[in-house]
Amino acid sequence: MNTENRLEKLERELLAEKRRNRWLLAVLGLGVVGVALAWVWATTTATAQAQGANTGPKVIRATQFILEDENGKTRAWLEVGKDGPSLELADENGKLRAMLTVSKDGPRLFLADENEKLRAALGVDKDGPALRLADENGKTRVGLDVNKDRPALRLLDENGTTRATLSALRSGPMLGLSDENDKPRAGLVVVKDGPRLTLFDENGKTIFSQP
Repeated sequence: MNTENRLEKLERELLAEKRRNRWLLAVLGLGVVGVALAWVWATTTATAQAQGANTGPKVIRATQFILEDENGKTRAWLEVGKDGPSLELADENGKLRAMLTVSKDGPRLFLADENEKLRAALGVDKDGPALRLADENGKTRVGLDVNKDRPALRLLDENGTTRATLSALRSGPMLGLSDENDKPRAGLVVVKDGPRLTLFDENGKTIFSQP
């Protein structure tokens, strides 16, 4: 799986989680969880006081925790679903801003702006770690991944076209520059024999190569 596909997969996972959060906010059963937690806390505290202890319960077991601010707005969810555990954090306007999940594919961290646009995503799967950074329109502008073959850094324009790629192969580092049509225009590599520079025209034909 290449870098772009892995980063697109991260964004699809975030969108799926956001839709699930909308459903969670509409469920009236959230209040039941809060009441149950309050009852557990009150019961264990009373028991501890009766025994002369000053410490609370050492273990609390649950499948979901929901935290609210002083205005009664939900700000955090911690739960274990069928896909694994997840932690979700919202701002004072109820916008999802951060999410941490762990599934069978590996851990994922998502960060969003005040408009709930995905701005950063970090994931680790069997191929290695991948980092995605996006602009204010949610489009990927920077991609970084590390797999068993090489680390690679990609820079993309506002249309999602990769314009620069920097990677470190076993034979040496390589820099590639492309135009707005995703055509390679320049390449620089450093191998054991020395550096090599190649320039291409708009049709991808070599017009200069040195040495």
